[in-house]
Amino acid sequence: MKTAFVTDSGTGKTIEALTAKGIFSVPLQISFDNVNRNDLENITLPEVFDLIRQEKMLTTSLPSLGRITALFEQLKADGYEQIFAVPICNGLSGTISAMEMIAAQVGIVFDYLDCYVTAVVQEYLIENAKRMHEAGIALSAIKEKLAAVVKTTDTLLLPNDLQHLKRGGRLTPLAAALGGLLKIKPILKINQETNGKIDVVGKVRTMHRAMDEAINIMKQEGVDDSYWITVAHADDEAEAKVLQEKLKTAFPNAQHSLIPLVSVVSIHTGRGCQAIQYFKKL
Repeated sequence: MKTAFVTDSGTGKTIEALTAKGIFSVPLQISFDNVNRNDLENITLPEVFDLIRQEKMLTTSLPSLGRITALFEQLKADGYEQIFAVPICNGLSGTISAMEMIAAQVGIVFDYLDCYVTAVVQEYLIENAKRMHEAGIALSAIKEKLAAVVKTTDTLLLPNDLQHLKRGGRLTPLAAALGGLLKIKPILKINQETNGKIDVVGKVRTMHRAMDEAINIMKQEGVDDSYWITVAHADDEAEAKVLQEKLKTAFPNAQHSLIPLVSVVSIHTGRGCQAIQYFKKL
C-alpha cells in the first residue's frame, strides 16, 4: 500500500526541509492582532521571539482545515492509498482529530501515532517510520517500535517568566505574583504519563537549581548512554549552553543537541524558558 508520511511544523522544520526527506507537512497557526499566520511560512521563529520580547499576546492553533484537506486530496490524487501521521500531540493540539476527520472525508486510509510531546522526537519518529517502511517493515510493527520510543520520552520545561504563563491563562495571577516575589521556578513536564498535557513536577528558587533538579529527575528515570538529549531555549542561548554543559557532565556518552525552542511551545512558556527533551533511541 503506497503510504504518505505526514507531520506538522511542531517539528520545528519547514515544509521544504521535510519535503527533501520525502515527508509531508502542514503548518500550525500563530495568531496575534487578530491575524492568523502559518508557522515557519509567513512568520519565522526569530519573529516570534521578537514579538514575545514586545510582550505581544500570541496564541497558537492547529493547521487550517483547508491546508490539511488540500494536502490529503493531493496525496490521494498522486496515488497514495494511506497516510501515516505523527503530528503534535493530542494533549496540546486538535491536529490529530482534524487529520483523522479530513482523511475520512477525502476517502484515504489514515493511521497515526500520538507522540505525547512535539519538537525533536516528533521529527525523529516520522523519519524513522518512513525509513522502516522503506525497509519493508509492516506498519503495525513500526507503530510498536515507535511506541517503545514514546514510552521513554520526556520533556522538562524550566520557564523563566511566570507573568507570561499568567497572561496565557496557564497560571493564576496569585500564583504568578507569589512566584515572582519568592523567585520560584517551576519544573514542568509533558509526556505519555501526563497524556500530552503540561504538569508540574517540582518547584525551586533559581534557574540553575531547576537545571540541577531536572538532571536529578532524569537520573531517577534511568537516562543513560542510549538516549538523545536536546536542550531547547526560548531566546536565551547563553543559559542553554550552561544547561547543556551540566547535562554533558551528567550523561557524557549520550547524544546531545542544542536548538531554539519551537514556536508553538515558546509562545506558551515565554522568553527565557529552557527545555530538555530526551528519549531512548531506536
